[in-house]
Amino acid sequence: MKYLWAPWRMDYILERREEGCLFCRKVTERRDRANLILYRGKYSFVMMNKFPYNNGHLMVVPNRHCLDFETLPRKETAELFDLLNVATQVLRDNLHAQGFNVGINIGKEGGAGEDHLHIHVVPRWAGDTNFMPILGETKIIPQYLEKTCQTLHLGFCNLLKKRVKRKGLNRR
Repeated sequence: MKYLWAPWRMDYILERREEGCLFCRKVTERRDRANLILYRGKYSFVMMNKFPYNNGHLMVVPNRHCLDFETLPRKETAELFDLLNVATQVLRDNLHAQGFNVGINIGKEGGAGEDHLHIHVVPRWAGDTNFMPILGETKIIPQYLEKTCQTLHLGFCNLLKKRVKRKGLNRR
């Protein structure tokens, strides 16, 4: 038996679970830094995954509660995928990501929690799969979540300022 000490997990284990949809709650709280929200669009937002698969693991989420793409009007779908594009660019520019795993969680059985669809963006680098996850069954995240959040928030601000000037991307 191998043991990995992670005492910070106790806060997560013992915290009171709030009812309802995590994404709907986070987007209405207006506590972006605490909720790891990096950017708010008119119809969608980008937030970091609190329990990432890799450093810089992001999620692109519709603002309103929705189960699947069929319920999203074209303008909301367009912004969702535009923010996916922006997210990959920010990860390339700021964390020097060389590739990405992108997955869409649709429906509770598809991993979408309380039926709120969202897109995962997991940055990848050459050599990021090493012996630790394979032999040690341990994933190493090389940077504190808060530091990654600061870096990526600044990256979103800078990139989107440029895009707004060039294309007029909708912003709140």
